[in-house]
Formats: sequence, C-alpha cells, structure tokens
Amino acid sequence: MSKKTNYSYVGIAFIILVFGIIFIPRIIDRVSEGDVIRDESRSEDVLAPNTNLKGTKPYKSDLVYLEINGEPKKVPAFSFTNQNGETISNKDFIGKVYVVEFFFTTCPTICPIMNRNLVEVQNQFNNLEDFGVASFTISPEIDTPEVLKAYADQYGITNPNWHLMTGDETAIYKLANEGFNLYTAKDETVEGGFEHSGNFALIDKEGFIRSRTDNFGNPMIFYNGLIAEADGVDDDGMSQEITILKEDIAKLLKE
Repeated sequence: MSKKTNYSYVGIAFIILVFGIIFIPRIIDRVSEGDVIRDESRSEDVLAPNTNLKGTKPYKSDLVYLEINGEPKKVPAFSFTNQNGETISNKDFIGKVYVVEFFFTTCPTICPIMNRNLVEVQNQFNNLEDFGVASFTISPEIDTPEVLKAYADQYGITNPNWHLMTGDETAIYKLANEGFNLYTAKDETVEGGFEHSGNFALIDKEGFIRSRTDNFGNPMIFYNGLIAEADGVDDDGMSQEITILKEDIAKLLKE
C-alpha cells in the first residue's frame, strides 16, 4: 500500500474524529432540550382552537372548545316549553352532557333520519341522569306541546332529559343561527317549507360547545346527523358520524 493511500485513510479518520467531537454533543443537547423529538412516540395535548384555528390552552380531554375571539363559546340563555308543557331553560341542562338539534315534526326529508339516529344515541346512554337531548322546533305555530308529545311517542323518545321544545319563533331562530350557528330559515321553495342543518351540536356539563378535531387539527364543531350508524356511508361516500358522537359523549360524561 502506498504512502499516499495511507495518508488518505488518516485524513478520513481525522475528519470523522473531528465530527464526533464537535457535532455529536450538539445533537445530544438538542434532543435533551426538546428541539428534536420523535413524532411517532410523542403524545400531544390538544389545544382549544379559536376562530383562526390556532390553539392556546390545554384542556382536560381531547375534545376542544369552540372559541370565539379567544373565549370558549357557551350556550346562550334560552327558555321554552317542552312536550310535557314544562318550562325548560339552559339551566336545566347544567351538569348534563347533551346533544342539540333543530327540527320540525312535519319535516318530510331529513328530520326523521336525524331523530332515528338520536334515538340510537339515547339508547346507548339509557338511564343516565347526566345525559340529555335538546330538540328545538323551527315550526312553533304547528308544533305545540301536544304535537311534540305525540312525536316523542312515535319515535320512542323515553329519556326524561330529552326535551322537545317550542316557543317564540324569533327567539328560536336567533338561538339556532347565532347561538349555535346551525343554519335555519323559512323557504317556501323547498320541500317542507324550511331549510335547516342536519347537524348536531355537543354540549358539555358546563354548557360549552365541544367537538373533536379533524385530521388537520381543526375543530369539527358539529356532527353529521344524516347518516345512520348501520349504513356506514351515504351515496356520496361520506362517513357516518353517529359512532364518534357516541364516543365523544362518553368522554364528556367522564369529565
């Protein structure tokens, strides 16, 4: 072997030695300081998003709070009459996890689907005093307490904390569109005469709107109530969300 070759090996060895002395301690320091982290072995706290979808505060579970201007959005005050003729307000739901929907009894399209799905949710949490449902009619002129009572019997609504409520139309529409951001409007051009969301809102025991996040870390906000759990997906390939609604109710019941 020539001297030139020996000098090449010596040079390479020297470079490796210098790299080890200078850079390896720096890498170790970065790891120990948390700059280099293995994503697949890390568990992250889920942060509550605000309106620009950037979280700032850690909470108790992986269900985030919907935030408006940096503040968790709480259910506004309401007071209506239920199917039993009783006055029910937001205060009656404090200490309970509950699902919110807007519907009407003469709805020929999505409401029957929504309420059959909610009955499935009801049956999952049967006999739990801290679970309920708040159903607000968007057709209060027709949906009197007596009509709502017959509707409840028809659909097998048995949970005493499932209140089907009627009352002042203006107040109901304001609650839907501003309080929950669940779109509701009269429209004589559509079947049934009303447009409304087929989504459910999930409320925690303290009256805050909660949801899980999507794969990008953004809040789902609402749960699609238009696909049955047994169906899996609809004709457009959209997945049902009743299963995850049940899972998230169970999480909030433990808080």
